[in-house]
Amino acid sequence: MIKLLVFDVDGCMTNGSITYSNDAEEYKSFNVKDGLAIASWIKMGQKCAIITGRSSKIVEKRAKELGISYLFQGVKSKIKILNEILESEKLTYENVAAIGDDLNDYSMLKCAGWSFTPKDGSHFIQEIADTILDARGGDGAIREMIERILKKEDKVEELLKLWL
Repeated sequence: MIKLLVFDVDGCMTNGSITYSNDAEEYKSFNVKDGLAIASWIKMGQKCAIITGRSSKIVEKRAKELGISYLFQGVKSKIKILNEILESEKLTYENVAAIGDDLNDYSMLKCAGWSFTPKDGSHFIQEIADTILDARGGDGAIREMIERILKKEDKVEELLKLWL
């Protein structure tokens, strides 16, 4: 049973684009449908983590806004951080669904109980991912991931009850 969702940011929660203003302000766009799915997962009593190689105040704001339990930025070894979370939560890899799109996600995805990559994930990641999503990164990939998990684990009714 999946109890923890782990998200990469750039290329999964976003389309991978990074835009800078003349004042060196960084901009990212997040999909509101992904956000509702994440918030619903959390309302169902489950946990989420963001483990990302880059650092951004925007990501910190988004994680706080959604109520994501774990946020790790500027990470070199995602598997090391994942192991720390699992120890803290007393979970195993089988309880983890993770999404990533590039080589820095490789080891984390190899260990996750269910690994996902967006349609536009690296070919190397597509070769090891359990599921290649129909959605591209930043275009509902997180939503699709969560909906697939809820369907497979027969939790759709529980989700829908949140919104009745």
